Amino acid sequence: MKTEKVVQYIVSWLKDYIETSHQKGFVIGISGGIDSAVTSTLCAMTGYPLLNLEMPIHQEKNQATRAKKHIEWLKNNYSTPIDSIEVELTSTFDSLVNALPKNDNTDKVNLALANTRSRLRMTSLYYFAGIHNYLVAGTGNKVEDFGVGFYTKYGDGGVDLSPIADLMKSEVYEIARYLGINTDIQQAKPTDGLFGDDRSDEDQLGASYDELEWAMRMKEDGKNANEFTGREKEVFEIYLRLNRINQHKMVPIPVCEIPKELMK
Repeated sequence: MKTEKVVQYIVSWLKDYIETSHQKGFVIGISGGIDSAVTSTLCAMTGYPLLNLEMPIHQEKNQATRAKKHIEWLKNNYSTPIDSIEVELTSTFDSLVNALPKNDNTDKVNLALANTRSRLRMTSLYYFAGIHNYLVAGTGNKVEDFGVGFYTKYGDGGVDLSPIADLMKSEVYEIARYLGINTDIQQAKPTDGLFGDDRSDEDQLGASYDELEWAMRMKEDGKNANEFTGREKEVFEIYLRLNRINQHKMVPIPVCEIPKELMK
């Protein structure tokens, strides 16, 4: 990858998009992870105002610390108007949980509530976007958005534009190194931070991003599971299963089109 030129291309794309949309800046949720760090930096490089939102919900301390350090790094390194706001959503989340009926299916409840956290954050991002006439910048990468569907529909998937969605996770890391993103963010285990603990993305997915990128490329090359053995076969089957069950996130919302003869 021609990293410098890719960075320049994305920044130019962001500038062109915001000028066409007649909006005034960007708003982004900062999680302390690599994707939001890279995306926010690319937005800062446009010269347009950038609002960084921290939205803790029973957040693991290290994630919050990395997020704050990154925002400080942005402010110290870019002359762009950069602001930050912390919106503490824990009590809001807890109130919603207490209002919902109880359910004994713990696994499904925990997953539903993890997605609820993401949707509360999306709602908050659009609150500030509406006030300031900003665009919500998405932080999803290619393997998450188009490979395994590892995001929340109408949560972190609810954005106005996706600057890094055509980049594999490994390529996001390459850009992070080029941009000089804080080392602790580059070295941290990738996590969605939606369960209030330190579980990683790999813990949830069953495979690392490097493995999933490999599987994504193998599928694009027309390979099938019978062509692999051992761990490669296991990873490929994990990828195929996630890609299949998450298609509802990755395809356009189905529309029931009424036959014309029924409308006469």
